[in-house]
This record gives sequence, C-alpha cells and structure tokens, in this order.
Amino acid sequence: MSFASLDLIDGLLRTLESIGYKTPTPVQKQAIPAVLAGRDLLAAAQTGTGKTAAFALPLLQRLAMEGDQAAPNHIRCLVLVPTRELAEQVYQSFHTYGFNLPLRSAVAYGGVPMEPQLTKLRKGLDVLVATPGRLLDLHRKGALEFGQLQALVLDEADRMLDLGFAADLDLLFAVLPPERQTLLFSATMPEPIRKMAAQLLRNPLTVQASAPNTTARTVRQMVFTTDKRNKPELFVHLLRKEGWGQVLVFVKTRKGVEQLVGLLQGEGVSADSIHGDKPQPARIKALKRFKANDVQVLVATDVAARGLDIEALPLVVNFDLPTVAEDYVHRIGRTGRAGAEGEAISLVCADEVELLRAVEKLIGNVLPRAEEQGFEADHRVPSTGAPVAAAARPVAKPAKPAKAAPPRAAAAAVDNTPRPAGGFGGLKEELPPKEKQRSRGPIYGARPGSPGAGTGTKRGGGPTSAAGGRSGGGGKVVVTATRGAKSAAHAAGRAAVKTGGRGNKR
Repeated sequence: MSFASLDLIDGLLRTLESIGYKTPTPVQKQAIPAVLAGRDLLAAAQTGTGKTAAFALPLLQRLAMEGDQAAPNHIRCLVLVPTRELAEQVYQSFHTYGFNLPLRSAVAYGGVPMEPQLTKLRKGLDVLVATPGRLLDLHRKGALEFGQLQALVLDEADRMLDLGFAADLDLLFAVLPPERQTLLFSATMPEPIRKMAAQLLRNPLTVQASAPNTTARTVRQMVFTTDKRNKPELFVHLLRKEGWGQVLVFVKTRKGVEQLVGLLQGEGVSADSIHGDKPQPARIKALKRFKANDVQVLVATDVAARGLDIEALPLVVNFDLPTVAEDYVHRIGRTGRAGAEGEAISLVCADEVELLRAVEKLIGNVLPRAEEQGFEADHRVPSTGAPVAAAARPVAKPAKPAKAAPPRAAAAAVDNTPRPAGGFGGLKEELPPKEKQRSRGPIYGARPGSPGAGTGTKRGGGPTSAAGGRSGGGGKVVVTATRGAKSAAHAAGRAAVKTGGRGNKR
C-alpha cells in the first residue's frame, strides 16, 4: 500500500516523497482514512510508529480542502501535548508535512516569552500545537478564541494526567465547542484514559496498531543488577568498556540528573541535561547539541521520555527505573524507532525490585539480567519471575573516541534465587565474602549513612571519608571504603589496642 492509495492530495504526496516516506505504517493505514472521513478516533500504537503523521496528514488535508481562513485570535485545529519538547516536535511535523499547503501553524508552551505567540495568534492560525498551561494563559488574556475550532487532538493524554493536567483539561473542555472532531493518540492506554475517551469521543473508531503497552521487537532489553551506590561507577565503566557512542540516560530526579552530568564531565565525557528546572532555551540547546553529536550523553528526567525523536539513537539507559511503569515503554521508545534496531539497558538495585516487577508485568516479559564483575550487588535483587538468560548484546559504535578502561571480566549471569525477607529493603542483609571486601574506587552519590557513603558529592578539600580519613584537597571526593572495609579498620584498631598500640576512635 502507498500513501497515494490513502487518497491524500498532491501537495502532501509531494512532501512525503521529498522526505522519503514511501509506505504507510499500520497505524497510518488505519487512522488516515478515518480522520479524512471525519470520525473521532482512539488510537494506541508503539512509539516510533508514525502516530504524528497519522493525525497530522489527514487534518492538514481537511483544513486545506475546506479553504476557510482563521479569524484573528482564532484557531481551526488544536493539538494538546504534555511537554515542551513534544510540542516543538509535533509542530515541526505539521510545518514539514504542510510545506506545500497554504496553512498557518504555530506552537505555544511555557518557559519562553509569550509575546511572539501572541503575535502569531493575532493573525489567526489553522493549527496550534500547545501545552495545556500556556494555552489556558493565552485564553485568559483574551488572545485565543475557540469559535472556529474544528478538530482537537490529545497526543500522549496519559502523560498529561500523570503530570497533573487533569484540572487544566477540564477547564479547556468546558470552553471548547461541542461540535468538533476529537482524536486521542497515545502509546499506552490505561483505564483513566479510556474513561476520558468515553466522555470526549463520539462513536469513535478504535485503532490498536499493536498490543497495548508493548515495546518494539527491534529493541533489545536487559538489566544490570548492582547496588544503588555503585550505579554511577557502573555506568561510566560500561560506557567505556562497551564503547558506547550516543546515549540517552533517564534519571529519576532533577538533582540526580545534574549530579550524573557533573560526574561524566569530570571523567572527560561530553554530557548535557534536560529537566524541568532548566530554562527552555537551554533545554532546546542541549537537545540540538545531542542530535548533532556534539554531546555524547544526554541525561534527562521523564520530561524527555516523550517527544524526543532522535534519528538512529542506538541506546537508552534507565539509570533509575521510572515510578510509573508505562513511562518505561516511552523511555525505551526513543530507540528502535521506525523499524531500526536499538538497545535498552536498566541499572537496577534491590529497592527497585517492585518497580522492575511492575515494568515486567506491563510488557509481559521478564527481562534478562546480568552482573558486571566488580560491581556485583551486595543486596541481591530478588527474582521477579522465571530466570531469563541474558541475550547477546551488540556493541554500539561510539560517535567519538572514548577513554580506554582497565580490562574487566565479562558480565556474569545473576543468581535469581529468592532471598529471605528482613533487613534492608525487605531483604536479609548479606555480608560479602572476604574477596569482595575491597575498595571500589570513587563512589558518587551514595546515601549518607549507607555502606560506602562518604560526604556525598561535594568537591573540594578535606571531606571525611567513610573510613574516617580525609580525601585530598582540590579534587573530587574519593571514598575508598565500602562495607567490610570499615569493619576491618575497627578490627585492626582493636588488635592494636590489645598489643598496646592506639586504636581508631569511632
């Protein structure tokens, strides 16, 4: 089947040919005819399968064929998205697809000055892509009217609810004209979204281009188990050992993002960040640098889990597992797009076992596990199901030469035997064997009071280490003791006291 067989007009077909689109994806085959016919639509498909084109192409055609002009401060089509990055991406898609059509489009989101958005709205727009908060601000100022609205698209509506936009959406739905075409697209369709669809859509066509909440078959997924304090070291080790090139890393918190970026830059790795505390121009700049391969590692919160379309991105790393299992699907959907191969690796510690269980339940698959020698977990991650052998992993070619790392042995399979309850994280605390009671080198971001934790991540002179000594001034904090080392120091002190020497004081 070709795009021409979907009854698209010549202006759109010429654009699709110029950008190399030849064959419609399954979701496009089902959605485009329905949208052209004016049907409401509830569509679910994996990320990277062409959902944006599935609604943008037919909507642009309908707007162009009707030939109407938008009055000042009015819009004819509204696309609502949860994040600024996704808003920018969807707007660029409309702009590209409609290049040969006499239509006006714009994007509106927070974090940037409002005046340029007001200027475009004064002329009237055929298509506005917006986040809910900024859209409400424009409407309250009297800069935006909905009297000519013909079509509403909710893209990634589940994420809008996760981010707390439910109240904003209720306010918007109250002022939108009831006679309109409504399209709801997302990669996941939890029950709250289906309830919303039942209230907003009229006799909708349901499009299920793939099983709900599934991940692309072209993405190889696996888990490295380790302790929380060892994650930063393990990531840097794998980055060098595997020769990773371009890597998108997801971290749970904004503070954690900046900590990891600081560590990577200190190790000579080019890295940048995207998170909610960062000004929008800086977020746009970071993404552009990453797409241009000027930055090897982009570290982000879930604000980047949707809306980042990076061509041929080879690898996504979950430094922390997401608290919402559906976000795992969106995160790893940044790789393996449009049928390309990709890889998704998760670094998992014992207190994330329930998050891992939720992810595996959602995707219907127990992820293969491995441990890297030298970074084994003292607190074992309990089994979440039947053991799965670790799949062979292709080595992604680096975009830039990476520093050589000291040779280490290959990853070893993890023992998935369930552990008895009790102690840390619901697990019985097991002391490592003597051969494991060694220094692990620099430890970044260990919890205060945890085994191996020092003074945290501060740089500067003279912080006290976990073993009671002091690190050298002017450089990074180097914590040389892990669990077992401190006990050994105390034991040595007691022996010295018995022989008349001076022991270490607590």
